Amino acid sequence: MASIDELFKKPYAPSNKRKFEISQDPIYKATKTTVDGDVKSNGMAAVADADDHDIEAGPDLPPDQEEKNIDDEEGRFFGGGITNDTADVLNFIDERDKGNDAVRYNFHTSWVMHVPNGKELSKAEKIDAAWVRRLALNFEKKISKNSELRAKFEDDPQKFMGSEADLDADIKALSILSDHPDLYGEFAKLGCGASLVSLLSHENTDIAIDAIEIINELTDEDVEAEHDQWDLLVDAMLEADLLSLLYDNIARLDEENESDRAGVYHVLSVLENLSSRTTIAMTIDTNTSFIPWLLQRVQKKEPIITQNKQYTAEILAIILQSSPASRLRFIDLNGIDIFLQLLSSYRKRDPAKGTEEEEYVENLFDSLTCCLDEADGKAKFVEAEGVELCLIMLREGKMSKPRALRLLDHALGGPDGAACCSKIVEAAGLKPLFGAFMKMQDKQSTEHILGILSSMLRSLPANSAERIRLLAKFVEKDYEKIGRAVKIRREYAFKVAAVDQEISTERSALPAEEREEKADEWLSRRLDAGLYTLQTVDVVLAWLVAEDEGAKERVKVLLRERDEGLEVVRGTLEDQLNSMETNAEDRDVVFQDILTTLVEHLR
Repeated sequence: MASIDELFKKPYAPSNKRKFEISQDPIYKATKTTVDGDVKSNGMAAVADADDHDIEAGPDLPPDQEEKNIDDEEGRFFGGGITNDTADVLNFIDERDKGNDAVRYNFHTSWVMHVPNGKELSKAEKIDAAWVRRLALNFEKKISKNSELRAKFEDDPQKFMGSEADLDADIKALSILSDHPDLYGEFAKLGCGASLVSLLSHENTDIAIDAIEIINELTDEDVEAEHDQWDLLVDAMLEADLLSLLYDNIARLDEENESDRAGVYHVLSVLENLSSRTTIAMTIDTNTSFIPWLLQRVQKKEPIITQNKQYTAEILAIILQSSPASRLRFIDLNGIDIFLQLLSSYRKRDPAKGTEEEEYVENLFDSLTCCLDEADGKAKFVEAEGVELCLIMLREGKMSKPRALRLLDHALGGPDGAACCSKIVEAAGLKPLFGAFMKMQDKQSTEHILGILSSMLRSLPANSAERIRLLAKFVEKDYEKIGRAVKIRREYAFKVAAVDQEISTERSALPAEEREEKADEWLSRRLDAGLYTLQTVDVVLAWLVAEDEGAKERVKVLLRERDEGLEVVRGTLEDQLNSMETNAEDRDVVFQDILTTLVEHLR
């Protein structure tokens, strides 16, 4: 006898944001059809009791399917999973129940509209609050009906499969709300948001997956909803314990099954949608075990990186970037070491361009990078030999090289980066680091290399062997490294000066109140031109001037070539100090003191 699960299996429609790709693996191909279009079944066809008038009939077959036994690739109930005998029984029940509500099923949009007294809904019918109330009433009735029949005929699925089909169709009908986000508040107020979430605990995983898919669609970033509209719906769902139920589902789904694999994908997509609000992203792992599950899933060995594995790595990166608590949890779960092991296979080889694997590797790097801003993350990075791995990538990697530089920049930065700075010197990392510095690099790589050098000059103890070896690198070969630094300074000073001139012209034409409104935009343009790189290279030059008389004279000589002096370097540092005074809450007091001291050495 066919099971209720078999009757509800179907490939899932993609979300608006991204497309779930149907696998072509042997598991998916195992479902074969006869020449008549019926799915081959090892069991007998399901038979319904025609005398039981309490059973609500399933939806009518579409007109273009009534005469032909052709598989419907779009629908769950017409063809895919139901034998001819079962279809005949459903038709018989439909005929018997004529006069009750009719159902119109649209195969192109995959939603169903229930219409009283068999009259089809006019395309011109106004979709407003009254319409939502009718839709909500019908939806609640279908949930109650299915729950009642499941409880009454627990051991006889044929007695409730019709109501399950209707419930499934009504879930899909909610898709139309994504085109009318102004009705989200009314939908939530009626309790339908909570009811939809409650279906995530449904015994039939296909019903739960359908509910997850609709939640994904309603909360998708492509929906043109205002923030308050989106918040009303999402808050109602969160109050109904959405996050815990999402975790319960992702833990019970088996990715060996195609529809379950799609279900996992939709859960991940909902997490991405929810993470667009930082306050939600910060609570995703508070009352659930999503971080451990994601960490376990991303390690799963696969011959080819699948869509779900890549998406898992992406969701981890999003959550870790948004939530300090999640970063600490990730670090405690040994995530730093695990991700370094996963990345070690890419130290010399690159993933194929444009593949899921390439995105997967990018997301692993992103996750590590944000964790290295935490003091515990830096310590674990050193302990797990992350510095050594990055240096190997710097010497031999291609795609991994700029990403390794970014990891090192974050690992060495801040007051807790001293151990990483020392480790670079101990691991013979100065040669590949300065080798990269002397070569032409893109803007981001140049910025990261200068950030690494600035951090080392800040954190390595005075008169230590590591600091002496670092300074010796700048002095060797007739100060060629200082020459390179001055050349970089000239390039970025020119770019920033050009933007400053444009901004000055714009400022002079604006009244005072409008100038204040444009301040953030002007700062953004200066940063795009390379302000941060200019500031960092000037900090490096200032350190060298303060540390070594020979280096100081060399910097002066190189600056005089453009009729400049140490005052241009001092000016950049003073501007940086002024900016720190303006943004007091983000101020690094130690670094502020360092800049103040360096300015004095430049006078």
